[in-house]
Amino acid sequence: MSLVLHGYRYSVYLRIVRLALAEKGVTYERVEVNPFAPDVPATYLALHPFGRVPTLVHDGFALYETGAISRYVDRAFPGPPLQPDGAQALARMDQIIGVVDSYGYWPLVRQVFSQRVFRPRTGQPTDDKEVALGLAGAAKVLAALEDLASADAFLTGPAPSLADFHLGAMIAYFATAPEGAAMLARYRRLAGWWNCLQTRPSFAATAPGLPVTEV
Repeated sequence: MSLVLHGYRYSVYLRIVRLALAEKGVTYERVEVNPFAPDVPATYLALHPFGRVPTLVHDGFALYETGAISRYVDRAFPGPPLQPDGAQALARMDQIIGVVDSYGYWPLVRQVFSQRVFRPRTGQPTDDKEVALGLAGAAKVLAALEDLASADAFLTGPAPSLADFHLGAMIAYFATAPEGAAMLARYRRLAGWWNCLQTRPSFAATAPGLPVTEV
């Protein structure tokens, strides 16, 4: 079997797919692609015409868009199911993923994490106004997710689902910012969920690390 995952090591969307593969116990080859580079290889653009990440190639079958890839991984490989049973639980999983993608990614990752953590690590200035806007947006998102989260250990029930990986990849970054960690702690269900989720071996196996601070 040939399984190749193309993506940018710091991308939360790459990590979502890597988490799904890790939970399934699937081995694969990684190819680094930086979508922010001015010279994204033509060979990659042939796989993903929009130049985003990730893209999965399984025995010649190329697939892009994180949601499609993660669901494919769940369907195509043996291992624990990553989608809950029942129409309502499955709908809740899809809803949470939709909320995270549509409303959570920008404030959690691009504003709070990028401005407060990533940019300083790469020698770039922080825009405190962007951090403040991100925290305001994050509060609304976390409040909504607190209401949607199940009373079980994971977001849609007693076992982890794709919703946990979608949100978890972003919270892993958000919580590295002091303001992010403090905000998350105010949401009881989400704080307990995160304490549980981040101890899973898949999270250690897929941790992207952070750039070394430039001097």
